[in-house]
Order: sequence, then C-alpha cells, then structure tokens
Amino acid sequence: MGFFNKLFGKKSKKEIENEELNKKIELALTEEKNQKKKEKNEEGYEKEIRDEAKDDIIESELIEELDKGIETIDDFENEKVEQEEEEEKEKEEEIVIKKKNNFFESLKNKLYNSRKGLFGVIKNFFVGRTVINEEMYEELEELLVQSDIGLSMTTKIIESLEKEVKLNGVKNPEEVYPLLKEVMKKFLITEGTTIVLKEKEMNIILVVGVNGVGKTTTIGKMASKYRDMGKKVVIGAADTFRAAAVEQVEEWAKRAGAEIIKSSKDGGDPGAVVFDTLKRAEEIGADVVIIDTAGRLHNKNNLMDELSKINNIIKRKIGDKFYESLLVIDGTTGQNGLAQAKVFNEVTRLTGFIVTKLDGTAKGGVLFSISEEIKKPIKYIGVGEKIEDLREFNVKEYIEAIFD
Repeated sequence: MGFFNKLFGKKSKKEIENEELNKKIELALTEEKNQKKKEKNEEGYEKEIRDEAKDDIIESELIEELDKGIETIDDFENEKVEQEEEEEKEKEEEIVIKKKNNFFESLKNKLYNSRKGLFGVIKNFFVGRTVINEEMYEELEELLVQSDIGLSMTTKIIESLEKEVKLNGVKNPEEVYPLLKEVMKKFLITEGTTIVLKEKEMNIILVVGVNGVGKTTTIGKMASKYRDMGKKVVIGAADTFRAAAVEQVEEWAKRAGAEIIKSSKDGGDPGAVVFDTLKRAEEIGADVVIIDTAGRLHNKNNLMDELSKINNIIKRKIGDKFYESLLVIDGTTGQNGLAQAKVFNEVTRLTGFIVTKLDGTAKGGVLFSISEEIKKPIKYIGVGEKIEDLREFNVKEYIEAIFD
C-alpha cells in the first residue's frame, strides 16, 4: 500500500499532519506579521495625528503671533491716527485762539478813542493819589457824568464802588481802578446779548431807530453776516417815508445777496410792505427776515400807531412766537441816545439795542446807561465801516478793551 500511495500521490498521515502544522505556523506567522503591521500602522497613524496636532499647535501659535503683530500694527496705526487728530485739533484750537486774540486786539484798536479818552483819564485819575476820601469820589463822579454815563447811572456806580472799597479794605487809591472796572461791568446786562436763530423757522428782526444813527447800514451788515452763515435772507424796506433809505437798503441787499421787498411808490404804507415781506419770506422759506422801519420822533403818537400796526401784522403771521425788536442808537450822541431809548421803549416792545459809531467817540458811557436804565441787552456794537465791524456784544471783551 505504501508503494501505491507514493505512486498515486496519496499522502501519508504524518505528511498530512506536517502540512497542517506548517499551515498553522504560516497562519500564526501571518497573523503575527499582520498584527505587527497593524501595530506599526496604528503607531504611524498616532504619530501622524501627533505630528498633525503638533503642526496645528505650531500653526495656531504662528497665527496667534501674527494676530498679535497685526494688533500691534493696528494699535500703532490707531495711536498714529489719534496723535494726528490730536495735533490737528491743537492746530485748530491755536487758529481759533489766534483769531480770537486778533479779533480782541482789533476791538481794542477800534475802541482806541474811548480807551485813551474817558477811560484813560479815569485810569490816570487814581495815579499819584495817597488817600481815598469824599473829595476823590466827587471828582470821579464829575468824570463819569462827562463820559455820557449820566447823573443817575453815575450815582449808582459811585455808591456801589464805595461799598466795594470798604468791603475789600482797600486803602491805596490806585487799587480802586480795578474795582471800578468790575463795578461798571456789573451794570452791563450779560444775558440775551446774542441773537439766536432757530432752525427751520422764520426768524424776524424788526429794526427801529431815528434817521442818521446808522440803522440802514446796520441792517445791510446784518444781512451780509447771515448770508455768510448760509441763511436765506429777506429784507423789508418799510421806511417808506425816506426815499434815500429805501435806495440804501436796496444797495445793501444786492451786496449781501438778499431779496428785498419794497413799496411800489414813495411814501407807501409801511404796514403793507411788512405784510408783503412776510408773505414772500414764507413762500421762499426764508431763514431770516429783517424789517427796516421808520423812526420819526417829532410825533410820538404817530410813531406809536405805526409801530403798533407793524407789530400786529407780524403777530398775525407768527402768533405768539418770539421775534427781535431792536433799537439802533448812535453811540456818539450820549444822553440823547438814552432819551431815544426811553421813548421807543415806551411805544414798542424792544428786545435789545444796537449801538453804532463807538469807534468815533472818546466817551462811550451811554452803553452803561442804556443797559441799566432800560434793562434790555445790547446785541451788537458798531466799531467801523466794514461788515465785520458790526460785532456781537460781549461784555467781558468790551470791558477789557476800554479799561486795558
């Protein structure tokens, strides 16, 4: 049997067992190999994951550093921008201060006559004196009366000054001058000195005053100022009884680029002009309406009737809304200006004053009388022929300019 088995290829039992053993060994080796390969792969994968994680960390750190760098650059740029803005702001403030200083110096120059005239005399009045007594106050009183301040106003100033001198224990006469400056300052109204224009509303400014005070010129300068502010301005030429006044205000309106409404004939009805002016202003959406009115003091009743009629027309158009009613006074006329102020204050509702020609007087005391006795603020002062010489009244600047 063994021969035939070999001959026909039949394996013996032992051979079969060996083959099975070899297969098991091969299978075991294969499994071991696969296991090692698997372990190797897993190790490589884990390494790869670790490497990727490491790369991610490095990338994150780089991004973080980059972000910090960008933030640093941004901070630097922001600081640079802030610094440039601060420098620009400082330059603008310097320009404003410079302009203000120049404006103040200009005001001092314009008020040279008053500063070197009356107030220069008053300043020198205290120099060389050794005692503060009744005689000193009497002489000072005479100087103030001569300055167009008026007797009533002068009495108030002297009484107030005596109190301040005692209160501050002043013994040296030369130290009285600064106190006088502060006392007189208190008699000038500081509230409501600015004309405030309301937005998206028709602002009406009624201007009154006798002939020759600079009323029409003042209206022209006001129109120019408001036009320069970008406002739409309409002027009503209601001083119809003086042909020259209409022509003059018409010329100013052309210069300022303002529209003017006037009567079709000389001596026309002022009330009709005011009505037409307000109507036109409403049609074109004007921001500012300036009305020039007559101011003839030879007949108080007629003046009262005329201004009453004009005021009623304005009130019918705007109701109870506030509007300015300003009296123009020539600063060189002294107590006559105060007398005008009293009359106009009786016949119409005044909201303030404009005092002109202050560059041409060595006195200028009328401002104190008007402010204190009429109890109305000064809105503008005129200190020259140019448009910019019509200036908003600032009590502090005015006092510093005349007492310097």
